[in-house]
Amino acid sequence: MWHWIRDHRRQKILQTPFPPEWETILNENVAHYRRLDQEERRVLHDMIQVFIAEKHWEGCGGLALTDEIRVTIAAEACLMILHLPHDLYREVESIFIYPSTVITPERKAGIFEVPMEPLRASMPILGQAQRKGPVILVWDSVKRTARHPESGHNVVYHEFAHKLDLLDGTANGTPPLSGPEEIRRWANVCAKEFLQLRAEAQKGRRTCLDPYGATNEAEFFAVATEKFFDQPLELLKHSPELYSVLRDFYRQDLARRIEVGP
Repeated sequence: MWHWIRDHRRQKILQTPFPPEWETILNENVAHYRRLDQEERRVLHDMIQVFIAEKHWEGCGGLALTDEIRVTIAAEACLMILHLPHDLYREVESIFIYPSTVITPERKAGIFEVPMEPLRASMPILGQAQRKGPVILVWDSVKRTARHPESGHNVVYHEFAHKLDLLDGTANGTPPLSGPEEIRRWANVCAKEFLQLRAEAQKGRRTCLDPYGATNEAEFFAVATEKFFDQPLELLKHSPELYSVLRDFYRQDLARRIEVGP
């Protein structure tokens, strides 16, 4: 019953043609959009319309929400699951956007709380994905990295990768996979690559992946996702096995898309 209601609501959303001014935003702000073929663009248009309509959007820190903000964020989030089941963002209910870097508050122990782990200090962030909570993004970083994938960093890909990871309730660097064979392959490849990145980071050596990915398995998956979408040719060259498992999970061959073009 709920699926019927959802599908009926989405059909009504898609009765409205995709606004031409939104396509202008995509061409100006989302570098990856220009690499898609016509069918992929059509599917992405539909996903963007539904995503924008179904999520709660909130501008924070004095930021006034605009179509440019919503369309840019929705496009990058939906691009990640372009060839995946569209309900993978079912637990993303709200998206909070700040104009620039956010300083998170220090978490203090409650009066009757005995801390079981170190409490978080105040720190600057560009984004955050909360378990069973909102995705928090910083607009100036979103816009800059969407326009310049050559940087290899993208806050939308990073935080929405965390949301995919959290679908099973645990931040362990493993998104929903199709079966035992894919799970074994994912575990073998990602464990090896994660330990290698951690070893190189401890020695202060640079690799093709940002050393922040050595923090834990969850951050490794988010960092690897950024690299896969933004610098796939470099990832393929330096970590072909990691590229392969990400290509098979996301069902997109980003390196080939760059080489061949739409």
